[in-house]
Amino acid sequence: MDSLAGKVVLVTGAAHGIGAEIARRLHRRGTRLVLVDLDAEPLETFAADLGNRVVTAVADVTDLGSTEAAVATGVDAFGGIDVVVANAGIGSYGSVLAVDPVAFRRVVDVNLVGAFHTVRAALPSVLDRRGYVLVVSSAAAYAPAPGMAAYDASKAGVEQFANALRLEVAHRGVDVGSAHMAWIDTPLVREAKADLGSFRTMLEALPGPLSRTVSVQDCGERFENGIARRARHIDVPAWVGWMRRLRPVLQSRLGERQVRRLAPELVPATDSEVAALGRSVSARTRALGDGHTAG
Repeated sequence: MDSLAGKVVLVTGAAHGIGAEIARRLHRRGTRLVLVDLDAEPLETFAADLGNRVVTAVADVTDLGSTEAAVATGVDAFGGIDVVVANAGIGSYGSVLAVDPVAFRRVVDVNLVGAFHTVRAALPSVLDRRGYVLVVSSAAAYAPAPGMAAYDASKAGVEQFANALRLEVAHRGVDVGSAHMAWIDTPLVREAKADLGSFRTMLEALPGPLSRTVSVQDCGERFENGIARRARHIDVPAWVGWMRRLRPVLQSRLGERQVRRLAPELVPATDSEVAALGRSVSARTRALGDGHTAG
């Protein structure tokens, strides 16, 4: 029998991208789903496409009460939560001097504080069921990039949040994992490519596999397998695991050499594009009121 069949899985950032792909794959394996997102219309459309064994909750992960209400929806519908996937995430544009401070704060609130709220709300039920927590970080936790300070800081924080949580709950039978992805073909990455020529330039300048964008489907497959085995780390692609091992090198002057060469042209170009856009987030994120979509 499938180890996931019948389990109750809560996914935030479930209306788009990685969150939706995770949900789709786990639903095929017989799970019951609690899908959470701020983007109400696509969330409801997606849930209707999946059919039975699905409940939805429109929630703001930066608000603990809203997140607790979303968890309560799942507990009321299915009796509890076995697996929680804290996936909601956004990004911002611009250097530390150029980024809108409100956008910077929003990224940290959604990506880091939102993960805390999600886990905090679901954890009592997950503890009761000796379940699994997956916190979605990024390869950005290992190798930062100019113009991405808010995203990099939040994802590094999320990784350490998962590490601390693991130590707190292991003796109670709960496993904790963190997911680390390179460039995935999500709305977040597509929108950055569309908005910023400097972002495309940076990607093209990265060596070999570091410049490639992985499909959401391939990413979802690795998440599916990792959740099934309650993995400590989910790396997408697999070589991201080497970034974790080589982090001291990547964060040394040697490891930063290529990006340092790009920065004198890249940073002013990015900031000029952000100024011309008149926004430090994607148009879709701004339309949601700096909303919380899948990273």
